[in-house]
Amino acid sequence: MLAAFDFRILATVDAVLNGLALVLIVAGLIAIKRGKTELHKKLMLTAVGVSAAFLACYLVYHANAEPVKYQGEGAMRKVYFALLISHVVLAALQVPLIATTVVLGLKDRRAKHRKWAKITAPIWLYVSVTGVVVYFMLY
Repeated sequence: MLAAFDFRILATVDAVLNGLALVLIVAGLIAIKRGKTELHKKLMLTAVGVSAAFLACYLVYHANAEPVKYQGEGAMRKVYFALLISHVVLAALQVPLIATTVVLGLKDRRAKHRKWAKITAPIWLYVSVTGVVVYFMLY
């Protein structure tokens, strides 16, 4: 008889995907600073794919696993919830930002793409970093 799938493992998968997205975004930003447009495009599209995989995994996890409650107390509890709230709000905001930035890049509308990317990249980086931090604070 097969054991039931433990959906809690998806929390770890999500943290790994957030970390991988972070690495890809940073590499993509370095590539464009060095004038490597094609490499930038490949890295950023891969980051989008990893972020989409994260979102799918996140939704499956939260639909099937019991929520994990933060156990910390005092000042760390305030830090945790400040990070969590900012992470969740910006994660929701980043979806249309990333979509718009990617579409502009794919259409080779570089001036507009750069303007949107200056807003999108820091938010995407923050969400990726805080996703990993929140995971380590919880687990």
